[in-house]
Amino acid sequence: MTTPEKRMIFISLTDAPNGAENVLLMMATAVNGEMYFLKKHAFTGLKISEGVSKRYLSKKTIFWGFVKLIPILRKYKKDNVVMSTHPYLNAFLGFLKRIGYFRSKLIVRECTSVFTRFTGIKKRIYQIIYRMGYPAVDLVVCQTAIMKIQLLDHNRFLSERKILVQPNPVDFNKIIAKSDQPLINGDAKLDFICSAGRLIPEKGFPILIKAFKLIQHEHPKMKLLVLGEGKERASLINIIQENNLSDSVFLKGQIDNPAPYFKQAKLCVVSSIKEGFPNVLLEMMSVNSAVVSTLCAGGISEIPAIAKVEVNNVEALAKAMAEKLKHNQNPDAERAMQYLYSRRPEIFVQSILNALHQQN
Repeated sequence: MTTPEKRMIFISLTDAPNGAENVLLMMATAVNGEMYFLKKHAFTGLKISEGVSKRYLSKKTIFWGFVKLIPILRKYKKDNVVMSTHPYLNAFLGFLKRIGYFRSKLIVRECTSVFTRFTGIKKRIYQIIYRMGYPAVDLVVCQTAIMKIQLLDHNRFLSERKILVQPNPVDFNKIIAKSDQPLINGDAKLDFICSAGRLIPEKGFPILIKAFKLIQHEHPKMKLLVLGEGKERASLINIIQENNLSDSVFLKGQIDNPAPYFKQAKLCVVSSIKEGFPNVLLEMMSVNSAVVSTLCAGGISEIPAIAKVEVNNVEALAKAMAEKLKHNQNPDAERAMQYLYSRRPEIFVQSILNALHQQN
């Protein structure tokens, strides 16, 4: 890909190795952009290559990162492009642009549908901050058509012309290369089903654990490995114990490189209840032909070569898992690779820059 003429700056709340942060990193890598992180992640952060310029504004608080970001923004000119992907940060940058503090082009990416995910006072806060900052945004990137509809429904002041639906990118060549690393702690000797994500209610891990319980009698030696960390760990441990699965279900914690687990798993599962779009699904597809996902986000129903089930349904998920374990051949493998190839980071960036150019 030819590097765009425009200088691109990517700003993130932290360098936590989550989906939204990984999207920015893929873009920055594709265009040799600059990255700013308001706060350095307390544990293992994103693995950023030496070719990407990066700067951490605070080691203590995100608030202090916001403060330090303000004078930095002043140096960027009209022909620069700033991009961010978290609602609070998006709105903050939009507000500074709205009052004329900085003049660069501003692209914001919606990492989730906050207006359907939250209710009450939290939803009201989002409505206020969007109204304050988003009118000055040059382009809003939504991961799915459903997300765009939800965004417009709750923000009538936004112009549909400024909203681009652009599916998430996946650097499948990089994932394939990383998948060749060995597993640790004896996990390579196991027959296992793998899932991954933050341990939060939206990921639906209680449903997955209960679905695994339903198929365990057919696969008594099978284990379930859940990669990730979060506030629901204690609750999930209780569910595991209540279902007498302490010897079969393991919460592995944060894994820096989950790709080898995805590759060696007998089955990969996304059990989420609601997502903007689960990037981990694309990573699983890159290295494993046996994948089951709930219909937790727009666009999943059109993905080839994976099994799809409704959300929040233990029995349906268990049935799909059992079927995939029994018949894991993938006649649509070529279509799946074509699908992933169309979502390369280079294509993602160029589509966004083309859409931005059309706004001028």
